[in-house]
Amino acid sequence: MKQVIKGNHAVSQGVRLCRVQVVSAYPITPQTSIVEEISELCAQGKLDAEFIKVESEHSALAAVVGSQTAGVRSFTATSSQGLLLMHEVLHWAAGSRLPIVLANVNRAVGPGWNIWADQLDSLSQRDTGWIQIYCESNQEVLDSMILAYRLAELLYVPVMLTYDAFFLSHTSEVVDVPESGEVDAFLPPYDPLFFLDVENPRMFGGMIGPEHYYEERYKMHKETLDALFRFPEICGDFKSRFGRSYDLLETYRTEDAEMILATAGTITSVSRLAVDRLRGEGKKVGLMKIRMFRPVPAEQWRKALAGARKVVVIDRNLSSGHGGVFAGEVKAALYDLDRPPRVYSTVAGLGGRDVTSEDVAGIAEHFLEHDDKEPLYWGLKKGEPCRN
Repeated sequence: MKQVIKGNHAVSQGVRLCRVQVVSAYPITPQTSIVEEISELCAQGKLDAEFIKVESEHSALAAVVGSQTAGVRSFTATSSQGLLLMHEVLHWAAGSRLPIVLANVNRAVGPGWNIWADQLDSLSQRDTGWIQIYCESNQEVLDSMILAYRLAELLYVPVMLTYDAFFLSHTSEVVDVPESGEVDAFLPPYDPLFFLDVENPRMFGGMIGPEHYYEERYKMHKETLDALFRFPEICGDFKSRFGRSYDLLETYRTEDAEMILATAGTITSVSRLAVDRLRGEGKKVGLMKIRMFRPVPAEQWRKALAGARKVVVIDRNLSSGHGGVFAGEVKAALYDLDRPPRVYSTVAGLGGRDVTSEDVAGIAEHFLEHDDKEPLYWGLKKGEPCRN
């Protein structure tokens, strides 16, 4: 059934459809309306779940670590500083091999305080052992919730679903919301191999000495990499049932492209418009949309980008002292190619600053004409050290 809903409510409906049994979260803008609606769904009897109120984001994730350890499907959500406060427990959840799904509404971190879109909050957590999926639309948000639980429970690896603050979280779009029975057929009830059971006592999170710790971490690493093979299979099953197609990445007009733009999140939407405009002017420009990140689908990135002369990565994030995070990751993935394309870094849209199709076209035209070695900081105010 098609509904006009906000991105945050697409998450809430995903939680309902996935029949999550325990939800715990602490309110933080712009995440709050996710759990507000989940609370209403519980009160109305539309979601049979325990809603745990806590005093912080650290406690919220700790609560669902407990419930997931007890063997029930669990969920939490946060943004920005809330995700940073969860950092310790993110490591614990991943190391404990708990298939929790967390929705993070990408928001800038402070100070100075800013509640608008920026991806540094989730990218700062890229080494915690969580699979990350970046979404472009409200439909993708809802569908990715369902895909995330299927993947997490297959691999026993937690999944973080991320999408841009306000551009999606508080913007309404038409979303095809499937029937509960359809999702039940795709996502069976959670049936863990091991769980906290007084009738069958086990130890969880115990001490591991040097003789075993390395092997445990390597196993976690290898099974996280399995997502690169299992996620496309899951997406194929999803398409056969619901008619919508997803994968590790998405390409647009890249077949003969001399330059390919690489983006994640809502900048992708305006980048498609820019590609169409540039194609109309006879410029061979294409687009690669980054969806899964950690594990890095390096082989798939290479296949998508290898035929281009230039790759321009547009980052809505800035790692101080380094530059755009995705740009560094793309460069590393392409390094081993015999004749890799030149990778150019652009940082744009920090703190929710708008990035239009005209901006993206301007970025592409700049790199069609120039071979800058340093990152391009697009859209800085006049008088600042701007290179556009």
